[in-house]
Order: sequence, then structure tokens, then C-alpha cells
Amino acid sequence: MSTPETTGPDFTFEQDLLTRGALRIAGVDEVGRGPLAGPVTAAAVILDPARIPAGLNDSKKLTAKRREALEPLILANAQVSIAHATVEEIDEINILRASHLAMERAVAGLGGVDHALIDGNMIPRGLTVPATTIIKGDARSLSIAAASIVAKICRDRIMVDLAQQYPGYGWETNAGYGSKSHISALQNLGVTPHHRRSFKPVHNML
Repeated sequence: MSTPETTGPDFTFEQDLLTRGALRIAGVDEVGRGPLAGPVTAAAVILDPARIPAGLNDSKKLTAKRREALEPLILANAQVSIAHATVEEIDEINILRASHLAMERAVAGLGGVDHALIDGNMIPRGLTVPATTIIKGDARSLSIAAASIVAKICRDRIMVDLAQQYPGYGWETNAGYGSKSHISALQNLGVTPHHRRSFKPVHNML
């Protein structure tokens, strides 16, 4: 049996649900759980089985250029909903719950889903539709791969915008992750309103 790593994602999970009568099947993924700054972003995508863009894969395995090329194809050929949880929400309810909240919002934004395929090993507790978790789902399910691409592009753009308002932290390149340059900027420039105060490196500076 081939491993998902070598073959890339396919439509098996979706096909199985389609044969069981589920029509609106959404792949769901989030991005931005690890960064010290910025929101956590989730996307939910319902692919049209007849118009699946070629080349979909886990967003981490694609170049930025490839992601940028695929995004308009996904938006043109699928139903897409993107949602966020804010820095304030992350600090208030913790990052895991906030990433689940973003997923719940993304699914709700599609206005009716028969089944959700969730990347990871936990179903968000506020999800009101039937769901299946898929570990490493972005490398195994085409719908989740599509969600991972649009979520990553959206969040990266938010961080580029924030980088213009708060120069010096390198968010346009580190997307808010705790890179060396970001940590040293935190030490030199201080904490911004977009930093997650519940995260240790930030918390320790306050």
C-alpha cells in the first residue's frame, strides 16, 4: 500500500461519504496555532468532484508561488469559507480552543454541510455537523489540502498587512512565528497589541 507522503492527497474519504449520501462535504484545516502573534485562521472547503483543481497538496509541501497559483482556482471552482479567532480569544480560551472556534466559524460560513473532514485528531466541540478527524489530513484528503492552502494564504496576507503597521518584527517573512529575528524584535521593540500574551516568550517579557 502506498503511503500518503509519496502519493499526495486523494478524494477517497470524500468519495466514501458521497456514496453514503452526503452531498456537501467540507474539508477543514487551520493555520497559525504556533505563532506568537496574529490570529488563528481556519478554512472550510467543499470541492466540486467534477472540477477539482490539479496539484492540490498540503500547503506546507507547496512553494508560495504554487499556493498563490492554486488559490484562485480553488476560489473559482469550490465553495470556500474562511474564519478567524482573534488574539484576544486565543489569550482568553487558549490556542487549541481558539483554533477549534475558527474551524467552527468556517464551517458555519458555508451555510449547510452534510459532513466535515477535520485535519487532526479532535472534533471541535461546538461543531454541529457530523465530522470525521483525519490525522495529517492535509496530505491525505484533497478537500483538507484545499482548505490548508486558502487558510495559509489568507493568514500570511494578514501578517503582511500587520507588518506594515508594526515594522521591525519581520511578520511579512516569519508570519508571527518565534523566529530569532522576531524574538530579538520583541526584546528591543516590546510587545504589540497583536502578540499573544498567553504564549510564554511574550508572557515572560511582560
